[in-house]
Amino acid sequence: MFTILTGAQFGDEGKGKIVDLMSERFDVVVRFQGGDNAGHTVKVGEDVYKLHLIPSGFLFNSRVLIGPGTVLNPEVLLDEISMLKKSGIEITPDKLGIDAKTSVIMPYHIELDGLQESRRTEKIGTTRRGIGFAYIDKIARDEIQISDIVDADRFMSRINELATQKEDAISGYGGDPSIVTDEAVIHRYLEAGKKLESYITDVSFEVNNAIDEGKNVLAEGAQGTHLDVIHGTQKFVTSSSTIAGSACSNIGVGPSKVDEVIGIVKAYITRVGEGPLPTELKDDIGTQIQTVGGEFGTTTGRSRRCGWFDLPLVKKAIHLNGYTSMALTKLDVLSDIDPIRICTGYEYNDSVFDYPPELTSQLLECTPLYEDLPGWNGDLTNVRNYEDLPEAARKYVNRLEQMMGVPIEYISVGPGRDQTFRK
Repeated sequence: MFTILTGAQFGDEGKGKIVDLMSERFDVVVRFQGGDNAGHTVKVGEDVYKLHLIPSGFLFNSRVLIGPGTVLNPEVLLDEISMLKKSGIEITPDKLGIDAKTSVIMPYHIELDGLQESRRTEKIGTTRRGIGFAYIDKIARDEIQISDIVDADRFMSRINELATQKEDAISGYGGDPSIVTDEAVIHRYLEAGKKLESYITDVSFEVNNAIDEGKNVLAEGAQGTHLDVIHGTQKFVTSSSTIAGSACSNIGVGPSKVDEVIGIVKAYITRVGEGPLPTELKDDIGTQIQTVGGEFGTTTGRSRRCGWFDLPLVKKAIHLNGYTSMALTKLDVLSDIDPIRICTGYEYNDSVFDYPPELTSQLLECTPLYEDLPGWNGDLTNVRNYEDLPEAARKYVNRLEQMMGVPIEYISVGPGRDQTFRK
């Protein structure tokens, strides 16, 4: 069975927690896009693991893979491997595989990212980790791949070929171009290559063989649907395609092999950085949701903007991904709020829409229209069964399911494994 899992909002929906919960029944978990601009948190008992690159299935017997559609900072990956080793978790080449064609994030990508964002009059909110510039090089055929940094001669040949181009680009932004050919930086990357060489594999070959052998494979996406570089809220998006269809192209698996697509959605909505968020709450309720939900970015630590559940955006996510089921996270955060609101549509230029407008500039000007439901009181974090939720919470879940037209399979009321249960 081949399953794809993506976020249905703007990222930070709790994908890592759901993947960790599901990983026990998957033989292979593969990351198919993004870089260390994404973060996921896995909590087991009192242990909390904050990761950016290693797929969430590392705690079980799953083989975890980083596909060629990702961009990889090798030093960040090695830091994660070292961090887990200190916790008693060995990430060996038998456990983790990295596709040979995975693009490497170079220091000059990070430099260019920061310089460009600093000069923008309208900020995007980039994490300044070089993700976008690494993807630019992939598309321009100027990338350095993970297979290059394991071979000193090939690596230096690529650096020499690209040096003038990158130095000119950095100089054009007013930066210091010496980072491109800095001997200490080159040495660090070659050392990283030596450490990662044994992890290199052919991810497409592995995944297709696993599917053909009847094994269960889970493709794990990063960020969320509306940060998709094509279909998201341009220009306030990430640099890769975050929707389910890109899992096939980015891993190298035919779409006919997909069996199910799972969407992760919060019981409300959040967004990090700039861009439209029609239901954003800039009042005490927004502050309450942010505080109770711990809405601060895993990668950047930035506070997340919070708002009511936005049905039009989720409808579009359902169309873009073809979800067969949903997981609803952070239901517990909405306790002690009354009423609880669901955005059912927008008003724009004296017209009403139940689906997002195509243009980001129009979405920025939309006024949300709401349906109000009664709230509930009390702590839900000790609930372990759907039937034990307060009646008002069950009505809220059922109403969301009815409006989305896709079954909610999982409900989460906290970060722990035992705090997520089937509906």
